[in-house]
Amino acid sequence: MPINVAIVEDIDDIRNGLAYLINGSEGFRCVVKCSSAEAALEELAALEADVVLMDIELPGMSGIECIRRLKSDYPQLQIMMLTIYEEQPARLLEAIQDLHNGGSPMSSQIARRVVQIFQQMRTPAKEMEHLSRREQEILSYLAKGFLYKEIATTLGISIETVRTHLHKIYEKLHVHNRTEAVLKYLQK
Repeated sequence: MPINVAIVEDIDDIRNGLAYLINGSEGFRCVVKCSSAEAALEELAALEADVVLMDIELPGMSGIECIRRLKSDYPQLQIMMLTIYEEQPARLLEAIQDLHNGGSPMSSQIARRVVQIFQQMRTPAKEMEHLSRREQEILSYLAKGFLYKEIATTLGISIETVRTHLHKIYEKLHVHNRTEAVLKYLQK
């Protein structure tokens, strides 16, 4: 019984090349090719796919969001990220077989890429919600160009207290300096 594979990839040449590779290999069958996450969500409902090959960066809904939805609706469905295999198509069939047999759907390189995408998806507005009112106030003064001493005087606190608040702001916003903190503040 062949492994039924669905392909979700926005680049026509890659999508068609993968389908050609899969259909031309014994034990594999491409059951659907989708150019977007939205199309995949529609198409996969009516299919018996065993493994989905998913591009991470798709137009519209991302591959990551599509995976969330697919796993919610079809927990048994195996999904493999395509990124690394674009340069190593010969390894692709072996990886599909491994995944179908219970192996890992992600190499360490892909896991690292997924983490980067999740970090990029974190919106500055959501990160600002984690700041206390005082931290937001200090950050707003910093964005206006105030020096630590001016912030301390304006708020009636010590310079050391301003520094303590800034250290907490940097941690919460995942930044390393005042410039990065102000940039995130201005992006909210």
